[in-house]
Amino acid sequence: MSLKLSSAGAWLDRLDKSPHALWLLFVASMMETLIVPIPIEAILIPWMMCHPYRKWTIASVALAGNLAAAALGYHLGVLAMEHWGNAVIGLFGGQAAYEDFQVRLQQDGFMALLAIGLVPIPFQTAMLVAGASGYSFVLFMSAAMLARGARYFCLAILVALLGDAAWRLWRRYSTPIGLVGVVLFGVWIWFQGVP
Repeated sequence: MSLKLSSAGAWLDRLDKSPHALWLLFVASMMETLIVPIPIEAILIPWMMCHPYRKWTIASVALAGNLAAAALGYHLGVLAMEHWGNAVIGLFGGQAAYEDFQVRLQQDGFMALLAIGLVPIPFQTAMLVAGASGYSFVLFMSAAMLARGARYFCLAILVALLGDAAWRLWRRYSTPIGLVGVVLFGVWIWFQGVP
C-alpha cells in the first residue's frame, strides 16, 4: 500500500525510522492526556497509514502513554486537589467543568468515565475528579483502558480493513465525526440531568 502524503509522509517515514519513535509517541500520548487538547489521532492515523505493518504497535504504545498519564492524573487529583485545588482546576477546564463531571461521576460512575474516554474531548477533568473523589483506581483505569483502547485499536482495524481508503475517509470526515461525538456526549449529559 502506498500513501501519497508528500512532506507529511516523508516526515512520518523519518520518524518511523528513528530509534526513539515509539518513545516519542508514548510521551506525545501522555502529553495529550495530561495537557494538550489536540487528539493524538492526528498523529496516529497518518502514521498507521504510512506504516500499516506497525499499526498494532502504534496503537499499543499510544494506549500505554495514555494509561500512564491517566494514572498520574488520577494521583494528581488525590494529592494536589487538597492543597492546590483551584489552581489545578483552572489548568484543566475550570470550576464549572470540574463540578459538572463530579456530579456525573457520582451519578453514573464507570459509565461516565467510559463515555468521556470515548469521545475526543479532554480527559483531564475526569482524572482529577476520579482521584479527588476517591473513586476506585482499578475501575478508573479499567474505564480509561476500555475507552481509549477502543479508540486507538479501532483506528488500527480501520487501517487494516480499508487501507488507503481509510486515509481518504479520515481526511474527509474527521471533523464532522468529532463534532457528532461531542454533540452526542452533550446530549447524553443533558438527558442525564432531565428529571
